Amino acid sequence: MTLRRALPAAALTLALSGNLLAGQAAPRDLAQEEANRALVLSFYNQFFNEHDTAAASKLITDDYRQHNPHVPDGKAPMVEYFTEFFKTYPDARAKVVRSATDGDLVYLHVHSTDSKTDRGVALVDIFRVEDGRIVEHWDVIQPVPEKAANTNTMF
Repeated sequence: MTLRRALPAAALTLALSGNLLAGQAAPRDLAQEEANRALVLSFYNQFFNEHDTAAASKLITDDYRQHNPHVPDGKAPMVEYFTEFFKTYPDARAKVVRSATDGDLVYLHVHSTDSKTDRGVALVDIFRVEDGRIVEHWDVIQPVPEKAANTNTMF
């Protein structure tokens, strides 16, 4: 039996047009992914380094979805949360060490500190972008220890 007979017509059409047989994903729109990366990096710098929460908030949707359990859902509550945080920690900064994209997701590997003497935390922030605005966020955070069991850095 040939492959053409074994696959139903719809599956064969998909296989021939969408790389299904080769096990490959649909082609990526790298220009859009780079635009998403630029948007997130601009937001991140304005928000976490310049503390210009009003300007940065224009880049997120009103119904922004937050997965960090300490930060509320929605643009207004998130902006309010960090506006208060920056009043308490005016020297807080976040250095993006590396970034990556995959479709509508932008990943940032960050060294975040609350003061000039703080060792800080290593974090990975994941943002989902839709129609040129940030709609969703996840993060994973780990404190930078005083001593490590190896000579590698977290960054």
